[in-house]
Amino acid sequence: MKKDTSEPRAVLINTARSPNAKLTSVPLDSLVLSGDPFWGDRLERNRIVTLRNQYQQLIERGYLENFRRIVEGLDEPDEGLVFRDSDLYKWLEAASWTLACEEDPDLIDNVENIISLLKQAQDDNGYLNTYFVGERAGKRWANLRDLHELYCAGHLAQAAVAYYRATGKTDLLDVACRFADLICETFGPDAGQTQGVPGHPEIEMALIELGRTTGNAHYLDQAAYFIRARGHGLIDGRPYHQDHRPVSDWEELAGHAVRALYLSTGVTDWIIEDDNSDTHEAVDRVWQHMASRQVYITGGLGARHSGESVGADYELPNARAYAETCAGIANVMWNWRMLNLEGNPRYADMLERALYNAVLPGVSLDGKRYFYVNPLAVNDLAPGDITEREPWYRCACCPPNIARTLAKVRGYIASVDPDDTLWIHLYATHRAEIPLRNGRTLKYLMRTRYPWSGHITIEVLTPGLFSIKLRVPGWCASEGGMQPEVRINGNPRPGPVTPGQYIKIRRTWAVGDSLCLDLPMPVRTVAAHPHALENTGRVALMRGPLLYCLEGIDHPGIDLRDVLVPLDPQAYSSAFEPGLLGGVQVIETEGKVQPPASTWDDQLYRTLRSQPSDAAPAETLTVRAVPYYAWGNRETGRMQVWLRHKS
Repeated sequence: MKKDTSEPRAVLINTARSPNAKLTSVPLDSLVLSGDPFWGDRLERNRIVTLRNQYQQLIERGYLENFRRIVEGLDEPDEGLVFRDSDLYKWLEAASWTLACEEDPDLIDNVENIISLLKQAQDDNGYLNTYFVGERAGKRWANLRDLHELYCAGHLAQAAVAYYRATGKTDLLDVACRFADLICETFGPDAGQTQGVPGHPEIEMALIELGRTTGNAHYLDQAAYFIRARGHGLIDGRPYHQDHRPVSDWEELAGHAVRALYLSTGVTDWIIEDDNSDTHEAVDRVWQHMASRQVYITGGLGARHSGESVGADYELPNARAYAETCAGIANVMWNWRMLNLEGNPRYADMLERALYNAVLPGVSLDGKRYFYVNPLAVNDLAPGDITEREPWYRCACCPPNIARTLAKVRGYIASVDPDDTLWIHLYATHRAEIPLRNGRTLKYLMRTRYPWSGHITIEVLTPGLFSIKLRVPGWCASEGGMQPEVRINGNPRPGPVTPGQYIKIRRTWAVGDSLCLDLPMPVRTVAAHPHALENTGRVALMRGPLLYCLEGIDHPGIDLRDVLVPLDPQAYSSAFEPGLLGGVQVIETEGKVQPPASTWDDQLYRTLRSQPSDAAPAETLTVRAVPYYAWGNRETGRMQVWLRHKS
């Protein structure tokens, strides 16, 4: 295995030498979030509670035993689905990114024990998969469409890169590279190779990052082969497996949502490394189509339970939303690559929306239970309704995926560009010591109560001439005369501060200089496109980056479908309640509850009258909304995001 000695420490993706990258990731351990009441607490809970709880699940459900069975030559039944190894690898990645920032002897012991097992279980030729052993060994590579061998190999490679960047140790990287070498030898267009494409994308982005880490161009070439070979019928020509058209001809996301987003992520990684204008244009088309027609207000994707599919344009059901947690995570991953490629703030806006509203709902506030599916309404509590999180799943892709995403949050906060400009994308209290290309280290301290408050202060701790770019989120467009503001040492910065843009401040800084950004955070009543028919006549409530919802526990005895809220944002109040749901900003307003008129009793349909009386007299009630990410943490009950509004 060739190691690139210039490989930086714990960066999520290493675009420092990528020819087409606009931005470069900063090391996770260059930012300390321990003082942040929102993300700091969550990252600590992820380390202390979630990772340890998941490790026990891996033991109890036989994930580690599957590898021991190989090492000890045991002829015993194996445990789990065909892709079960990927869940273990995602946990390894989560633990590795965590160890990049925190000392944790127990965690490192668990990680090293697993790596020792993997090294012993790996075949002499580099193959490693606990499903294809014994009688199944003869079926290796026989069904790339359905059996997830390359998918599992991709997650192994991502875990190996994370462990190497976190610790500098090459043990797991050696394992991943041996497997990757076998894959490169096996698949391709040359004589003696097999023409094949995985049914579940993942290997593409993994091979590219492995190539960035080792300097081995063969891995990049192999990823390019897998990408170019799609859409030519090597799988089955179906959208479900992302084989319906070549990537350069893409128009929209289609088929299985997670597969579509993972492939989009890998293709974007490829564009960052190998300029391809046709493919770049296609990815831009697909992103714009997704953002304007397919994505939930949460940043989640996947309208259909059938095929876990993206669905048709504007097909965004609420109670039957699939919106798999893994799809929200994949949306974060894709937008991070797009942001690194183009530096366009729209990708940071989408990343933030998905992170807060599509990823965080997937884990309970205590860090022990998970949502696989994320509905936007729970109405009749019928059998099959998604009403509470589970401690694990037989198909357990989401829990360790959440853990690795939370472990990577630090890495999404900031980037640098080739001019050593600091770009700040997300806001959280932290202390930073960011290495620049010119050998300097940029130090600053950020203080904020984001996402509850839009007041952000940066204290500069490094003197000299340099630039800082602050993201002004698209959601803070002028409301009620309030405008975002930037102040330097208390003095307003002249010129406009435009939502949906980065604002650049270049000056000669002195130690102790302050840079303040104030983002207005009124309650916003958000409407959906008219073609999203299920939300006709309804609004969703948002404040800052957060989506809100109503829960039955706050409105006992009321069908939340009957609640009407005002359109005027000034009719809403907001207050922080430290004792509720771990501390949240609550939204309240005076609303109405207006069930259908008694004339609808026992009738599903009726002839429309010229002046129908379709509703009973309205009663006044206090409407109380909490952040959507926190729903379902108190009791099982009704929940509603999209609310009828008063005319």
